[in-house]
Amino acid sequence: MALGDFQLFSWKSKETLKKEQEVYEKWAFPYGTQQRENLEKLMREVCPKEQLPFLMMGFLTCKELFEKILEGVESEAQVVDRLINKEKKYKNVISKREMTRYVAFVLADRKIDESCQYPSADEMREHIQALDNMKEDKKGK
Repeated sequence: MALGDFQLFSWKSKETLKKEQEVYEKWAFPYGTQQRENLEKLMREVCPKEQLPFLMMGFLTCKELFEKILEGVESEAQVVDRLINKEKKYKNVISKREMTRYVAFVLADRKIDESCQYPSADEMREHIQALDNMKEDKKGK
């Protein structure tokens, strides 16, 4: 079950819903609670004025979109280019202005291992700025 598959009314049993939630959690955070906590800490440091639930919703939506696009292209770089330069917004969850931030979080998340060590907040800010510059470079061409 993906974030975009949320349904207001569900006729599924509690057991089925619990199992689907566990599958989604395993997909979202394959290294478990420590991974989620470290990512949340990083998000709070990089985006202190933003509310964590909204950051997490944007991150998970971008992660789903990233993986969906990756299935149809040859490289991660093509996905990044498409997300930054072609996607205008996604399901009213991620605006074009915010996309580079979420792409940066997804890229950082894709690089971690069982140690769950994310880049520092300063490194993330630099990466977000580099992605923003890619977007600006495309506009100038």
